[in-house]
Amino acid sequence: MMGIIFSIIAGIAMSLQGVFNTRVESRIGTWETNAIVQGSAFIVTIILALTIGKGSFRAVKNVSKIYLLGGVLGVIIIFTVIEGIKNLGATYSIATILVAQLTAAALIDAFGLFETKKISFGLNEILGVIIMITGIIIFKWKR
Repeated sequence: MMGIIFSIIAGIAMSLQGVFNTRVESRIGTWETNAIVQGSAFIVTIILALTIGKGSFRAVKNVSKIYLLGGVLGVIIIFTVIEGIKNLGATYSIATILVAQLTAAALIDAFGLFETKKISFGLNEILGVIIMITGIIIFKWKR
């Protein structure tokens, strides 16, 4: 149940962040917005890590170096979400992002990529993605 609750919170937060970032970007610029978003996230995260964190920064040497690209992906995510919302609007952009996320996650699970547990992606899941894509097309259908 907690996984569902956290996922709902993440979805709401991501949608709000995308809209907020797009509004900031229209006034100060894309890369400036990205710097503020990443910088404020860094400050908050450092404070949380130092006060309630239970891990160890020293253990980073035991992490596969490719996984350290998460921050770079964060820059790409912020940029592309801003551009998507700016060009498509929040609903259509977020819906498209969700389908892309679901498809990418399904491929990661299906092939057990990046040390994840291999989980089959069957007909029901494929049909679900097709229904989501159809929903986006219907949503954006011009009469």
